Amino acid sequence: MRRVAVAVTLLLTAVACGGGGGGSKGVAASGKPLVGLFRFAPGQCGSQGISTGSYFRMVQPGGTVAKGPFVINGDSPCADKTWTPLTPGADGGLRTGTYQAQAASPFDSGGNAVTAKITRPQKWFAVGFALATNQRDPQTNAAVPAPRITVSGNSLSGDLSAFAAAWNGQHFNQGSPKPGGSRPGNTTGPRGTYDSAGHTYALDWSSQIVGGPFNNFTGVWHVAGNFQPA
Repeated sequence: MRRVAVAVTLLLTAVACGGGGGGSKGVAASGKPLVGLFRFAPGQCGSQGISTGSYFRMVQPGGTVAKGPFVINGDSPCADKTWTPLTPGADGGLRTGTYQAQAASPFDSGGNAVTAKITRPQKWFAVGFALATNQRDPQTNAAVPAPRITVSGNSLSGDLSAFAAAWNGQHFNQGSPKPGGSRPGNTTGPRGTYDSAGHTYALDWSSQIVGGPFNNFTGVWHVAGNFQPA
């Protein structure tokens, strides 16, 4: 566990570079529900971070989604390690209208998260993180609705309050809005675009952590790919 303790210390004291990204306060979930599977295109590293596909970034406390400063993930394969690409898991991406619950034993003996439905576990400071959606948020134990994304014209909005990350034996709600409907701090979205002809989409949201060792850090999420109706 010494390695894990060192990883936590490094993350909490990281000095990050600035970077791109953006966001604004999310809009209410309205319009036609898109029920099915939002397939994730794998993130592809480019000269300026992620060039295509899905990714995750983390804003340091006091920073902004647009300008950072962002945490550097030493385990990112990208040249700019403030960007962490996401790889689709066994389900291929995020399902709406239902839950993709975490494994009954969500961590291994080293604190690595093992759930691999939405994405494959991704190393973050030498420890794997994983994603899930549960009827009860594992951080707050609050009941949350199943993920809901709606389309109005070509604009997406919705409710991702069930979206959560697991890492190093801990749980962090990474949804927007938060359980209960609030959007504290940098929490924004979800919002995005949808092409009904080709079923392609891009979706963005950010979620500021409330409580615990990463209080006021913000996860920034961008997922893109194809929507497959149920």
